[in-house]
Amino acid sequence: MADGAYEELLRTGQLGPESFELLLRLVHQVRRSSGFPPPEGYAQWNDDAAYEVITAMLTREGAGQHFVTGCFAQAFDQASLERLFLASIKNFLIDEAKKTPRGKLRRRIARLMSEDASFHQVPGPPPRWALSEYSADAMWQGDLDDLIAEAWRVRGVGITRWNHSGPTPKATVHALVAVLVQVLRHARGAVREEDLAKVLQDRFALLAPARFASLYADDGAFSDPIAEAGTATQADSAGAGGIASDIWQQLTTNERLVLPYLDEDAHHAAQLLEVGQEQAGAVLAGLKEKLRLALVDDGEQAAVMRALLERCESFESYE
Repeated sequence: MADGAYEELLRTGQLGPESFELLLRLVHQVRRSSGFPPPEGYAQWNDDAAYEVITAMLTREGAGQHFVTGCFAQAFDQASLERLFLASIKNFLIDEAKKTPRGKLRRRIARLMSEDASFHQVPGPPPRWALSEYSADAMWQGDLDDLIAEAWRVRGVGITRWNHSGPTPKATVHALVAVLVQVLRHARGAVREEDLAKVLQDRFALLAPARFASLYADDGAFSDPIAEAGTATQADSAGAGGIASDIWQQLTTNERLVLPYLDEDAHHAAQLLEVGQEQAGAVLAGLKEKLRLALVDDGEQAAVMRALLERCESFESYE
């Protein structure tokens, strides 16, 4: 059916079943060759996911089905129509991928690697990166889980602050590069940019919802209030918000910065605060003691901590 798309458009002047079948085939062709992630709501690519892409292209504000007639107006036969459709689909998927958190992560690591002589980009789609010491002809084709396991073998690095705009902090660059070098050396060849983003996402939990170990458990260690609270009072309740506000006023700038990372060690705090490890450990210890004293008799500990962590988000954005 897809071979008659040009004739169908020539005959009817609008999208029909043959043209739609061609678009479906081309979406699969583009996603296989370029490694684009499936649309939101789909764990993997299938015909339904491809239909979702086509529907989104056809219903885009300001464009819609005009992309079909626009491509047809520039085509002179079936082959040229396919090339124009391919370009439109690829550009659309690029735009969509850039909007996703992983797409933003891919662009960031690509920029970091392009500025570091240790890496080089391998020509051709999909984007791939390798260590400069390896030939551009060597392509990694192994199991992604193997690369993720290798990333976790890199010890002594962590990311305690992930800014969503502006320059990447030096400590964060160091952590990302250390893991990328280890993973690419293990691969002994070029790895897809998308796979590298997945590895870093897993290693540092960059795109996952933040988890915090913020309150003392019975053994004196900190435990996770979000996991334990169940149907606890909402963070924005008047009581919890007022208590959180009082605590917030007592915290120093450094204590506010490390508050979301109480389950990390002094090494990570030192990276975040850009101070010595001994000083960072003192900041962590002082903060934990302040929280223990402030919350020891409070029945809404989890709600208060949620309210404090919401303040941290605004504070880090401002910083």
